[in-house]
Amino acid sequence: MEAEDIKRATWRMAHEIIERNHGLDGVVIVGLQTGGVWLAEDIAGALYEIEGVKPALGTLDVAFHRDDIGLRPLLPEAPTDIPFNLDGQAVVIVDDVLYTGRTIRAALDALNTYGRPRTVQLAVMVDRGHRELPIRPDFVGKNLPTRRDEMVDAHRDGVDLGEIVK
Repeated sequence: MEAEDIKRATWRMAHEIIERNHGLDGVVIVGLQTGGVWLAEDIAGALYEIEGVKPALGTLDVAFHRDDIGLRPLLPEAPTDIPFNLDGQAVVIVDDVLYTGRTIRAALDALNTYGRPRTVQLAVMVDRGHRELPIRPDFVGKNLPTRRDEMVDAHRDGVDLGEIVK
């Protein structure tokens, strides 16, 4: 995927979010630190351009909610910033790449700190497969089957594939 493909996928996902939620009333966008923040900002910008409504936008760091604490270093990515209550809202969690589903499980756990959403939806730029948990995205920029030993890096300029260095 190149930059233009990323932009087109972002706009498509924005339209799908509007359609799924029958508009943007009560819709909030939460980007996961750090990879999902740029995409959450871009989706929020597209929603504003399409509907003329700027959805509430927050960021969430899930480091302390992961299920692999002790198996790898605990490194908070960046501060969580959710300056609004999630009670009764339609929360769209946004991340760049969906892989095993464990980060999303941690995000669902972390969201409980900020209220009880009416619904939680998931938007990802790349779904690479290899799920370890029963988690499925609602909005996908691109399905990109990969090998487990490949690395996927999604950003505004495109998607890069590489080998994991061992």
